[in-house]
Amino acid sequence: MINEAHSDEEILATREVMLQLRTAMAPGDCLPTVRRMMADGYRLAARRDEAGVVRAVAGYRFFEMLYAGPILYVDDLITDAESRSGGHGKALLDWLKEQARAAGCAQLHLDSGVQREKAHRFYFREGMGVNAYHFRIEL
Repeated sequence: MINEAHSDEEILATREVMLQLRTAMAPGDCLPTVRRMMADGYRLAARRDEAGVVRAVAGYRFFEMLYAGPILYVDDLITDAESRSGGHGKALLDWLKEQARAAGCAQLHLDSGVQREKAHRFYFREGMGVNAYHFRIEL
């Protein structure tokens, strides 16, 4: 089952899994940060197992780019470390693709850290390709 998180309780239920990817975030900062980002269009979805336990989480947003038109951009995509290879990440990615199509997007985008080789193998398996470098500078 995949649902968007709207209430504080639903957002907090995703925290344990989200912090496995976003290790620099303090647990107490999760709710206020997500709430602030939601005010700017961020959305949060969770894949739960039959018992209702969150197994995968996606943070995403819709926006438009001159070179691509309307897109769904995935900020965060993480499957609980103990639940990997159980189909949760694939189900969530498939759900995100459907959300993108339903919103009139022709593309789904995400960035992934160069160190996340297992995640990259998953993305390639799911038909995603590398089409750009993402550059940054610390200020």
